[in-house]
Amino acid sequence: MGESRRGCAIVLNHLSGPIPPEIGKCSSLTELLLKENLLDGVIPAELGMLRNLTKLWLYTNHLRGEIPIEVWKIPTLEEVFIYNNSLSGQLPVEITELRHLKNLSLFNNDFSGVVPKGLGLNSSIEELDLSHNRFSGEIPPNLCFSKHLERLILAYNQFQGSIPLDIGECSSLWRLRLDHNNLSGPLPHLLENSGLSYMDLSMNNINGSIPPSLGNCRNITLINLSNNRFAGLIPLEIGNLVKLQVLDLSSNVLSGPLPPQILQCAGLNRLDLGFNSINGSIPSSLSKLTGLQYLVLQNNQFAGEIPPSFVDLKSLSINLDLSNNEIIGDVSPLASLNHLSRLDLSGNNLSDNLMKLGALSSLTEVNISFNHFMGPIPVSWIKFLQSSPNSFLGNSDICIPCQEGEPDCTEVSNVSPCNRSNKKKGRLSKMKIVLLSIWSLVFCVLVFLVLGYLLLKRRRAAAKKDGVPLQEGSSFTLNQIMEVTDMLNNKYVIGRGAHGTIYKASLSPDKIYAVKKLTCTRKKGLSMNMVREIQTVGKIRHRNLVKLVDFWIRTDYGLILYDYMENGSLHDVLHEINPLPILLWDIRYKIALGIAQGLEYLHHDCNPAIVHRDIKPKNILLDLDMEPHISDFGIATLIDTSVSPQSSAIIGTIGYMSPETAFMTTKSTESDVYSYGVVLLELLTRLKAVDPSFPGNTDIVSWVNSNLNGGDGYCLDRIVDPGLIREFMGSRDMEEVAKVLSLALKCTAKEAGDRPSMRDVVKQLTDLKMRISLQE
Repeated sequence: MGESRRGCAIVLNHLSGPIPPEIGKCSSLTELLLKENLLDGVIPAELGMLRNLTKLWLYTNHLRGEIPIEVWKIPTLEEVFIYNNSLSGQLPVEITELRHLKNLSLFNNDFSGVVPKGLGLNSSIEELDLSHNRFSGEIPPNLCFSKHLERLILAYNQFQGSIPLDIGECSSLWRLRLDHNNLSGPLPHLLENSGLSYMDLSMNNINGSIPPSLGNCRNITLINLSNNRFAGLIPLEIGNLVKLQVLDLSSNVLSGPLPPQILQCAGLNRLDLGFNSINGSIPSSLSKLTGLQYLVLQNNQFAGEIPPSFVDLKSLSINLDLSNNEIIGDVSPLASLNHLSRLDLSGNNLSDNLMKLGALSSLTEVNISFNHFMGPIPVSWIKFLQSSPNSFLGNSDICIPCQEGEPDCTEVSNVSPCNRSNKKKGRLSKMKIVLLSIWSLVFCVLVFLVLGYLLLKRRRAAAKKDGVPLQEGSSFTLNQIMEVTDMLNNKYVIGRGAHGTIYKASLSPDKIYAVKKLTCTRKKGLSMNMVREIQTVGKIRHRNLVKLVDFWIRTDYGLILYDYMENGSLHDVLHEINPLPILLWDIRYKIALGIAQGLEYLHHDCNPAIVHRDIKPKNILLDLDMEPHISDFGIATLIDTSVSPQSSAIIGTIGYMSPETAFMTTKSTESDVYSYGVVLLELLTRLKAVDPSFPGNTDIVSWVNSNLNGGDGYCLDRIVDPGLIREFMGSRDMEEVAKVLSLALKCTAKEAGDRPSMRDVVKQLTDLKMRISLQE
């Protein structure tokens, strides 16, 4: 066992089984180091017999249960490192009697309850890390009573109330993480000799103004105050932070201009001010931050032009986001940002020729939608137009460049080739000459066409009356389908819904399809429903929407042919397959983003917009790569308020319908956003929208909200699928889960006007992934 007179160290040996209680007989033991093994079971109470123990390291094992009270009564304890386990219970008041305690690290467990208020009074505590647990109540005061506290990490809990004043007065404190709690009140005054070098208070409800005393933290390198309720101006004293590298003030209610003093933060490499109300012009002095790699000013009220001095921001390499402001003018100042990876200029009033940006060879993502750009897009950007066509919307005067001598270019996402208009003019001119010379022949042709049209219309009317097919795809393919499915025998059914039955048709090893049969008791209404579905599905083309392969329409039923999705529906993967498959976070995130992108296309890229009206896991199909595809557009309706502001029937599924549509027939994109939020909650919890485990016949939205503590704070492991909790033990990715949960709650807001658009959802999901990767 490696036992000696002073210490016992068994580390990194992959030992399993319980901790032997006999260790308690080693009365002279001062250090017990059993870290990073595979030990399980409970911590034996016999360890309390080690009355000379100073170091207890049991971290990164599989221990469970509570820490015995006997352990907390060992008077000589200095270091207790028991993080990365599955321990639970509460901290007893006896912990306040450990006068020699310096380091207590219990993160990534399942501890709950309040932290005893007297913890800092008797000890000389230097590090306290209780993050990623379920602690609640207020942060105890006097943690810095001994003036030795250096690291205070309480992130990802349910702490409430204000930040204790003594934290701001703790000159020894250099690392402070209180993020992802439910803290409120103002940020305490910070001493002039503050030693803080890292402060993360994000994802709370901290309010008031950012205190000028923040400028006292002259050694600080990172400040993250994002997702709070800070208001007012950014203090001028921000310029005192000459060592600052990361400043994130996003998602607050800050206003006023950006102070020019920020240019004194010469070491700044990441600046995020997004989602505030900061106004005025973009300071030209930002160009003096020559080390800036990441600049986000999105969703503010910046006006005026892009400063010409931006040509000096040569280090911008990760992200430049100026979207959703009131910026005008040209983009010439950005033409030399040769190392930039992501550029978002969407939602402004920029007007310029995009060819100026053609030399930005490092771009991997670009969004210039909803501006006034004109002329050809750079040749190197055509790949972005093909992969993300929505990123170019709202610029009616852009076109695809054509090389000299090319016969034509291919239109991509309604962006026409630049030479098309000229060619059309040339053709029209020649046609006029021809028409003048053979006008009599054209007249005869026109008469013939009119007569032919009338004859065809009469035949179609007769066909409808006689019950023959209205339209048909390939009869050969239809015969094959009928043959391989034994005339649509029930044994080939792979799904049933309110709008039809789905069959699997395997024509060959590489031609496997899903066949949807729709029927209707009212024959006159059938063709209308079928035509609506065919027209809707046939028009759209997006990687996250099911693709129509072929169709056949008759007066009493219809068949629609789709590509077969190997992994079935999201409902099956989440709830039905036995045993349930493991769903890693990257897969869940991929599914969440894909669904959002499909809905974004329907809502924002289709004209008129399309409301699905029945978004749910059963209508999300997963291909071999687990890429999601939204299906079932039979109930989709086109928004056209000038013709029909309301549908004629309530459509949707209980548990997924938004509050405003549960008893009404109103149709809106906001109702789809609500349904999407419910699907997000199912992805995170692996519970059904209306699950029998919910008390009082509530739905998943009510259940999640009932588990919130104090409004915005929440405990992840009460809500999130236990499989995700196990996957992320000790990793950063849990922050992504928390942010997606927050986004789901925004989508399922009771008031439709409080929900984000699907375009905003996609942006937040993509920004989230990028933001987390930068922090790593």
